[in-house]
Amino acid sequence: MLPKLIRIATRESRLALRQTEMVAAALRERYPGLAVETVGMTTRGDQVLDRPLSQVGGKGLFIKELEVALAEGRADIAVHSLKDVPMELAPGFALTTFGPREDPHDAFVCARHASLADLPAGAVVGTSSLRRECQLRRAFPSLVFKPLRGNVNTRLAKLDAGDYDAIILAAAGLKRLGFENRIRALLPAELAIPAIGQGILAIEHRAEREDLAPVLAPFRDAAAEAAARAERALGRVVEGSCEVPVGGLAVVHGEAMRIDGFIGLPDGSRYVRDHAQGLAHDAESLGHMLGEHLLRQGGRAILDALAHR
Repeated sequence: MLPKLIRIATRESRLALRQTEMVAAALRERYPGLAVETVGMTTRGDQVLDRPLSQVGGKGLFIKELEVALAEGRADIAVHSLKDVPMELAPGFALTTFGPREDPHDAFVCARHASLADLPAGAVVGTSSLRRECQLRRAFPSLVFKPLRGNVNTRLAKLDAGDYDAIILAAAGLKRLGFENRIRALLPAELAIPAIGQGILAIEHRAEREDLAPVLAPFRDAAAEAAARAERALGRVVEGSCEVPVGGLAVVHGEAMRIDGFIGLPDGSRYVRDHAQGLAHDAESLGHMLGEHLLRQGGRAILDALAHR
């Protein structure tokens, strides 16, 4: 039976609100009589901006308050950027719907130079991600990488103020906010494998709310769901988190899927990369298999080295 009201928990950043409105618009279009309300809140991840996420608790900082709202019945669903969702959900919650994927790649944003290769030695590049830092240090050892926190608008403002020579952001967020013109170049996966789930919107709700999955079906995208399941399976095997430089990108072509992944040290001194190919309906098995390959090829030693730092 169709509920009369859906309340959506969301962070209050411009990007989070924009993504929530995308879901709300899809629901209103499919169900004209359905009332949709937004329940905005500020998360711990939004509040702590003076340290990298890897030092203050990782990805879960962006969703804890939203899950509390779900658990307390103040909201029915929560909309997340999938890359911000920990590989293992807290007990009692479920991700059942994955929306169409925006461009999953990282974007080079700079006023004076067209690409990372054009930056002079010693140029300062801002990024919030150990994953990006690991891969880009390997390719561009002469550049200086410094932490960059805050929402998209804040990061762009820091670049414009001259705090950085260039910054790296997710292309998906820039495009959803209408900042396509700030993208000077997209980083190909050959250079920088994106974050697991980057560009995918995920809808979370209490696991017991099985009535919600059929209501959310109009927003579901089968290719994005397969990619999400493959990438998150990889992440679970290799302990993907903000503390471990890990990336994964699954691409679906018809019934076929290819997933690329890596694991490394933050300074790029140790790095293993591989890929797996198969059928999209075997998404989780492919991701798991790739993760096991990476661990055997040196990933386990990298995890051990990170654990002893």
